[in-house]
Amino acid sequence: MLRRLAHRHRHRHARTVALAVAGLALVLSAGTTGAAAPAARHAGAAPRTVAAPTAPTAPTAPTAVPAAPGSATPLSGYAVQSTAKVADAAETVSSPGYPATGWYPAGPRSTVLAALLAAGVYPDPFHSTQQKLIPAADFTVPWWYRSDFTVAETTARTHLDFSGVVSAADVFVNGRRIATTSTVAGAYTRHEFDITALVRRGTNTVAFRIQPNNPRKHLTMGWLDWLQPPPDENMGIVRDVTVRRAGPVALRDAHVVTALAMPSMASADLTVKARVRNDSDATVTTTLSAAVGATTVAASVTLAPHETRAVVFTPAEHPALRLRSPRVWWPAHMGGQPMYALDLTATVDGTPSDTAHQAFGIRDVRAPLNADGARQYEVNGRPLLLKGGGWSPDEFLRWDPTYVEDRLKYALDLGLNTLRLEGHIEPDEFFDLADRHGILTLPGWECCTKWEGEFNRGGSGERWTAADHSVARASMAAEAARLRHHPSVISFLIGSDAAPNEEIERGYLDALKAADWTAPVIPAAADAASPITGRSGMKMTGPYDWVPPGYWYDKREGGASGFNSETSAGPDIPTLDTLRRMMTPAELETLWKDPAAVQYHRSRSATFDTLELYDSALAARYGAPASLEDYVRKAQLAQYENVRAQFEAYSRNAKDPADPSTGVIYWMFNSGWTSLHWQLVDRYLDQGGAYFGAKKANEPLHVQYGYDDHAVAVVNNRTAPATGLTVRVTLFAPDGTQKYDRTVTGLTVAGGGASSTALTVPESVPGLPTTYLARLLLTDAAGREVSRNVYWLSTEADVLDYERSDWYYTPTTSYADLRGLNSMARTAVAATASTAADASGTSTTTVTLRHPGTVGTPALLTDVHLVGAQGAPVLPVRWTDNQVSLWPGESVTLTATYRTADLRGAAPKLRISGWNTPTAMVPAA
Repeated sequence: MLRRLAHRHRHRHARTVALAVAGLALVLSAGTTGAAAPAARHAGAAPRTVAAPTAPTAPTAPTAVPAAPGSATPLSGYAVQSTAKVADAAETVSSPGYPATGWYPAGPRSTVLAALLAAGVYPDPFHSTQQKLIPAADFTVPWWYRSDFTVAETTARTHLDFSGVVSAADVFVNGRRIATTSTVAGAYTRHEFDITALVRRGTNTVAFRIQPNNPRKHLTMGWLDWLQPPPDENMGIVRDVTVRRAGPVALRDAHVVTALAMPSMASADLTVKARVRNDSDATVTTTLSAAVGATTVAASVTLAPHETRAVVFTPAEHPALRLRSPRVWWPAHMGGQPMYALDLTATVDGTPSDTAHQAFGIRDVRAPLNADGARQYEVNGRPLLLKGGGWSPDEFLRWDPTYVEDRLKYALDLGLNTLRLEGHIEPDEFFDLADRHGILTLPGWECCTKWEGEFNRGGSGERWTAADHSVARASMAAEAARLRHHPSVISFLIGSDAAPNEEIERGYLDALKAADWTAPVIPAAADAASPITGRSGMKMTGPYDWVPPGYWYDKREGGASGFNSETSAGPDIPTLDTLRRMMTPAELETLWKDPAAVQYHRSRSATFDTLELYDSALAARYGAPASLEDYVRKAQLAQYENVRAQFEAYSRNAKDPADPSTGVIYWMFNSGWTSLHWQLVDRYLDQGGAYFGAKKANEPLHVQYGYDDHAVAVVNNRTAPATGLTVRVTLFAPDGTQKYDRTVTGLTVAGGGASSTALTVPESVPGLPTTYLARLLLTDAAGREVSRNVYWLSTEADVLDYERSDWYYTPTTSYADLRGLNSMARTAVAATASTAADASGTSTTTVTLRHPGTVGTPALLTDVHLVGAQGAPVLPVRWTDNQVSLWPGESVTLTATYRTADLRGAAPKLRISGWNTPTAMVPAA
C-alpha cells in the first residue's frame, strides 16, 4: 500500500500550480466579508482571438468608506501592473494621486491572469490549446495591486482587514509600508492592521506588491492533476480586502457555540463569545449586548488602554440562552435549513463603538468509526450515507455567485448531499449558499504540495521551515474561525493523501480548539492515521480511470464499502455541444480516431493525458466508433451506466451488516475548466450521460439491479418507510422481443437509505441474446410509477484482474459484449411540449414523449435538450428526468425549469435524440 501511495503521489500530483507564501500572519477570528461584484457568467467563453486592448486604466471611482461604527467596506477593485513595467518607487506607487497609466482594472477578488483575461489581453484559455499562448514568464515577477478609498472624517478608528493574498505581499497605505512578505504570507491567513494614523480625509491608497507563487514551496493552493494549471499560478488577491471603522472599542471573534441536546433535540445551549479590544490610550468602560432572536444579554467591561478581553455569555448565567424546541438545521432531503442570527453591539458612553453580526445554525454532527473502521457520519443522530462529489472552483478563481449557485442546485438535483473541497476553500458566500440549500461540505488541505511536504515524501512539496509551521497554524485558525458557524461544514480534513505528523497535527488541533471548533476533525482522506486523532476511517483506493460497472459491487479496492473519499471511472466525455465549444475540428477528429493521442483537456499528468483505457473499453464493449457523433453517443451511454452503478452500489450496501458503505465522493463533481474527465457537470453546465446516470441512481425511491448478484432491490432514501410497492422486471432482446417477466407485490422498505431485495433474476434465461435490455418498474400502492430504470446488459461479463490493480484502476481482461445495441432499429419518438413563464423570471417547459409503435424496438436513452437561438442549449436547466427509455405504447411527461432570460428572447425548442432515435426539433413555446 505504501508503495502504491508513493506511486500515486509521483504521478497524480507530479505537476502542480505554483503559488508562494512566507512568514506569519496576524490572525483574526471574525469579520465581515462583503460580496464581490459577479464576474461575467460562463467567463470561459471569452473571445477566441487575441484582443488588442485600448490603453487600460485603473477603476475610475474609489471606494467610499462610511464612518458608521461597525462598518466593513470591501475595496471595490484594483489597478494591477507588473513590477517589470513600473519604475517608480513603492512609496510613490502607493500614494494618492498616482496616475497608474496603462494599468489593468481588476475586480475586488482577482488573480492577475483573471484581470488580464477580462481586459482581452489573451485569447480564451478554455478553448483548444490557447492557454499555451499565455507567457508564464510574465508572472515570475511581483505585480502591483493598487486601490483608492475615501473617508469623510478621521475621528473613527480605521483598520485594514483581509485574507486571500496569493501568495505573499508587501502592503502599503498612503506611501507607508505597513507589512512585509514575512508577515502577509499564505492564501488562508487573516490579517488586520490599524491604519488610523495613516488615514486622511478624502482619498487614501492601499497597495499590495504580490509575489510570484509556487505551491511546492509555499502554503497556498495548487491544481494537482485536475487541469492544465494557469500560467500565473493564481497569484493575486482572491478574497475581500475590507476597511473597517469603529470607535474606541472594537469587537472581534464574535460567534456562538451551539450544543444541541441529543437525542431529544428538545433544547439547545448557546454560548456567545467575543473579544472586546480597547484601541484607545485611555481606560474605557464598554457595554456589550448580544441579541439572538428575541433574546438579549449584556455585560459591562472595563478595559485598560489597548487591552483585549474575552467576553462569554453562558446559558448557566443567562438562562434565556437555553433554547426550548430549537429550529434544527438538516441536510437537504432530511429536513429544513433554518438559520439564527447573532447581533452584538459595543457601546461607550451610550454611543455605539462597534457592531458584529453572525449567522449560525443549530445541528449535531458526529463521525465515529464503525465496527469495520469506516467513518460513519451522523447528523442530528441520524446516520447517513454521504453521497457527493469533489468541488472545483473556476481555474482562475473568478467568483460568480450565480454560477456557483447554479452548480449547487445541480448537486441537489442529482440527489447528492455532500461536496468535498480539497484545498481551494471557497469564499464565505459559498458556505452561505451551502447552508441555505442544505448541502454538506468537507473542506480540507490539499494533497502533495507544500501542505504535505513535511510528512508525505511521495508528493512534490518541500520540507517545512519554522515560518511554515507558523503560517499553517495561522491558516488553520483563520479557516476554523471563518467556517465554524456554518452548519453545512461537517468536518475539516487536516490531511489528504497522508496524515500530518505529531508536530503539525498538534498545531492544527490547538488552533481548532482555540476557535471553538465542534465538528469532527479527520486526519486524512486516505486510509491513514495521525498520532493524536488516530485512524481516518476513509479510503483513497481510487479508481481514477476506467473500470466496468460491475467493479463497484465488489467490497475490495474502490468498491462499495467504507468511505471512499475520491473515486470514479475517470473520463467523462461532455456533450457534442460542449465539445464543439472547447475544441477545434482537427482536435475533435483526433478525439475519436486516436486513443493514444495526448489530450490537452484531460490532464497534464502522464498517467491521465490520453484516453487509451477508456477508448479501448468503449470500442470493445460497444463497437469501434464510426464518427465523432457515434463516439459521443457511445460515450454518453457508457458514462450513464458506469456512474449509475457507482452510486447504486454504494447505496445498496449502506445498510449491510458487514463492511457497509458509509460515504462516496465522485471524483469530481465539476471541473474548473473545459475538461474530458472527472466531471458530472461540464464547464458550461450541460448535462450528459454521467449527469443523468447519477440522477437516476440517487432517486428518492429507487429500483435497481445488482451487476454482481443479479438481485433487484428497492432503495428508499426518503425518511419515512414505503409500503405496498410493486416491482416488475422484464428482459428483452434489442429488437424488443420479451424473454423474461416477473412481478413482485406487497414490498415494504424502511426509510433512511434502507434497501430491500424484491427478486433475483435467473443467471440463465432461455433465448436471451448476448446483448439484452432489462426494464425495471417500481409502482406505489396507488399504482403510480415512482421509478423506472433500464439497463443494457450482456451474458458475457466484464472480467477484472484484481491481482494487477494499480492505484488508479483495475485492469479488465475481457469485456461485456454490448455490440448488439448497434442492431437496434431506428425508432422515432413523438413529442408535444408547452412552456409557461412566471413573474419571478422562471420558465417551465413540459414535454410528453411517446413511443408511437404498438410492437417492436424500444427507444433507448432518449435525450431531450432545451435549445434557443441557433439551436444552442439553454443552460442551466433542471429536468425532472431525462435520457429515458420507452417501449412501444409507453409515454412519459418531463418538465424542465430554467431562467426565462437564458432564452435570450428566442422561442424555446426541444432537440430530441437518443441511442436509436433520429434527431428531431419540436417547438415548445
